[in-house]
Amino acid sequence: MNKLFFGDNIDVLRDHIPDESVDLVYLDPPFNSARDYNVLFKEQTGKPSEAQILAFEDTWEWGPKSEETYQNFLLEGPTETRKALEAFRMILGSSDMMAYLTMMTPRLVELHRVLKQTGSLYLHCDPVASHYLKIILDTVFTPENFTSEIIWKRTTAKSLSTRKLPNNHDSILSYAKGGGYVWNKDDLYIPYEGEHLSDKTLSKYSGVEADGRRYTLGDLTNPNPNRPNLTYEFLGHTKVWRWTRARMQAAYEAGIVVQPSPEGIPRLKRYLDEQKGIPLDDVWTDIAPLNSQAKERLGYPTQKPEALLERIIAASSNKGDVVLDPFCGCGTTVAVAQRLERQWIGIDITALATTLIEWRLKSAYKVVAGKDFTIHGLPTTVEEARALATLVTDKTRKQFEMWAVSLVNGRPTAGGRKGADKGIDGEITFLKSATSSGRIMISVKSGKVGAAQIRDLRGVLEREKAEGGIFITLENPTKDMKSEAVAAGFYAAQAGTNTQNFPKIQIATIADLLAGNLPKLPLIANPYQHAVKGITRIAEQDSLL
Repeated sequence: MNKLFFGDNIDVLRDHIPDESVDLVYLDPPFNSARDYNVLFKEQTGKPSEAQILAFEDTWEWGPKSEETYQNFLLEGPTETRKALEAFRMILGSSDMMAYLTMMTPRLVELHRVLKQTGSLYLHCDPVASHYLKIILDTVFTPENFTSEIIWKRTTAKSLSTRKLPNNHDSILSYAKGGGYVWNKDDLYIPYEGEHLSDKTLSKYSGVEADGRRYTLGDLTNPNPNRPNLTYEFLGHTKVWRWTRARMQAAYEAGIVVQPSPEGIPRLKRYLDEQKGIPLDDVWTDIAPLNSQAKERLGYPTQKPEALLERIIAASSNKGDVVLDPFCGCGTTVAVAQRLERQWIGIDITALATTLIEWRLKSAYKVVAGKDFTIHGLPTTVEEARALATLVTDKTRKQFEMWAVSLVNGRPTAGGRKGADKGIDGEITFLKSATSSGRIMISVKSGKVGAAQIRDLRGVLEREKAEGGIFITLENPTKDMKSEAVAAGFYAAQAGTNTQNFPKIQIATIADLLAGNLPKLPLIANPYQHAVKGITRIAEQDSLL
């Protein structure tokens, strides 16, 4: 069954993915570009929300964790790869790039382990680190198994830099596990596009039938001159032909073989619409990046177009094969693998990504967690939820809040226009009436709770001019908390074809949510707006998990 993992991919690979069980690996890890990426969500209007989520930090600094990882790899890593990493340490020292390579190297070793002998790996990277990563990959896969460096033109330079040429491409390094790797060459063509034909194609296919079909005339002679059985006279010319006399005569009668002039050598009509297309090379300029209006765009900053993944998956795997993406982000690899009838494994270190992928699959393909694929790593019990909430760093603790928000079909937030979260960990957009929408603010608490926090949430609703609030807690609410929630009153919203009243503040324990007991909600919008066209409405009790 297809699998989605929440966790560090190095741990997931070691603990859950067997040797030689994967047919294709595509990875698009964070680039070492010294900047933070945020997920920008969309409001119902389609405009960017001011609420932003830090999905991952694309910044690498040498520190105790890097040193520990480096030392462990020197003890356990493959000999040639260990030597390469040691050489880089001598050259780069304790730099940010060295921290990045130290993070990537053991993961590449594990990915090589899980690949079948017929499998391939595609590593998407930028020119800042591609040359270092290629050397590491050469030691892991051997230079003989390097297949391609694909240059993907991801943007068009708007102006010339004053000090250097602008960077407008990414590199995709491709390696095979062994000599018998899957390679579907018939899928490696760029289709001819109707009226948008290059001058070269128009010149080659210059013949035009009465019905508008373009064609060119091809050679019918045999490259092997020593074929007596194919040597005969046809239309006044004795040649060594490619076809038998009977086949040649049938093709002539069908109008496929023509004589360009009364004494000309017979030629074969090749129609443009019957050709596979332009053979693909290692420079890809025909796949545009996702712009802000792209229908498949989810608001994820490093999201790659589905066409890019479709080409890679079609070229290097077959139906039923297992495709693995260890940095699956918003799930483009997973979504394309699902559409192309491959099995898939996705891994991401953020609960946000896991939730987003679940929405994407459900919205686009009606694929449901628990039935069509499994999710691993997210809490299934109160004890596991408590463990996630009590992880030592603020960033890992934030994963608990994101996960808790997803349990009520909410969209996580982190600061937005006010900087700190100001008591808001997530929000829900709902249909207030046929012509207007409203908001429900979500507050998540993992420690001791009391009535004062319910009063704080009421203050948040007033400040944000929000209609409702949900207070999610690991601990059981007190009697005073329940009284404060009831005292907040109700708000009206659309539910089906009717307008109903809903509690202005509702308290939900993690135990209740894990048991499927959701708050009473009106019709709410898909928090990941662009998973499919338009806004996907879900029923008020339609739980994700």
